[in-house]
Amino acid sequence: MLNKLKKLDWGILLILGLLMAVSVVAIHSATAYTPKYSGSVMKQLMFYALGFGVATISVLFDYRIVLKLWHVMYGIGIALLIAVYFFGGIVNGAKGWFRLGAFSFQPAEIVKIILIIGIAYLMGKRQGDKLNFSQDLLPIGAFAFLPFLLVMIQPDLGNAIIYLVIVVGMLWIGNVKYTHVLIGLSVLVAGLVLFVMLFNLFNEQIYTYLKDVEKTHWYDRINTFINPSEASADARHQSENAMIAIGSGGLSGDGFLQGDMKNGGFIPYTYSDSIFVVIGEEFGFQGSAILLMLYFLLIYRMIMIAFKCYDRRAAYIILGIVSMFVFQVFQNIGMMIGLMPITGITLPFVSYGGTSLLLNMLSIGLVLSIKAHQEVYELVAD
Repeated sequence: MLNKLKKLDWGILLILGLLMAVSVVAIHSATAYTPKYSGSVMKQLMFYALGFGVATISVLFDYRIVLKLWHVMYGIGIALLIAVYFFGGIVNGAKGWFRLGAFSFQPAEIVKIILIIGIAYLMGKRQGDKLNFSQDLLPIGAFAFLPFLLVMIQPDLGNAIIYLVIVVGMLWIGNVKYTHVLIGLSVLVAGLVLFVMLFNLFNEQIYTYLKDVEKTHWYDRINTFINPSEASADARHQSENAMIAIGSGGLSGDGFLQGDMKNGGFIPYTYSDSIFVVIGEEFGFQGSAILLMLYFLLIYRMIMIAFKCYDRRAAYIILGIVSMFVFQVFQNIGMMIGLMPITGITLPFVSYGGTSLLLNMLSIGLVLSIKAHQEVYELVAD
């Protein structure tokens, strides 16, 4: 046990500690003048304490055991996604949450890591050879399509997109053929063009249908991104004010607790989805750059561990987690500065939220477990 704990990547843990400090400061600032969320900082610290415990304990378990149980985990994940559709609660228009007393649990979050583990196992059977369309790509596509469909039905566009990013990122690393890449990109571009055309062509009909089922927030988010000049002022409210707040921060920001864009004011969810606005406004470009540097260092450390893996499946797992983190950071910050449409994707390790934070810490724990068991794997392989 002690030997495994000695193999902890203290650099990663230090970076997580710094991200925790950023999270606590930003959440405190976002909720300081809103009594309704006064306990958010303490809850986030509690989630972080649990998260560090989960990450540390994960080192003691051989990641290869998890790989062997991928099909069981997949079955549990699908069962949870089906159950939450019938028995879950609605949050921000998506029926994707189980209520557990004062806490909530979102199955779509844990399915991310299940997808990564399952795809890593399926790709690992090729031992680095080019992925075959019928033997590899189709099974992996079918494996990912069912949870993607179930999450879209909720509807949870943010997590559904992350599933696609995980699949694409892992297939790219898994030595997919360039002809398949070209075909996939062609289908993706054609699909996006077709979606925009149909969305604009049947704009009124789509709005009428979503209004009937009380899900117009998805229409507003997409329409604001595709047709910003035609969107209503209410629909543009969050994205426009987010850019104003971040821009007002300038180089060094307005100062801690000195920003004007507080939760319940100009921008909703500044303690969770929109937390980057708080950082950009109060700490400016300098604070935002430091945050991005922390993410860069975290990703760099993880990629270095992947390069040293003797087991390809382990490297695939790490790079799947990297794909997930990179996209979440890009999407969350991008939607606050007008580069991406507004979705419910949180900023990893910084936004308030128990399920997402614990899932992210579990992912880090899996990476640490891989690092701790590589020497053991080498001895077995020899």
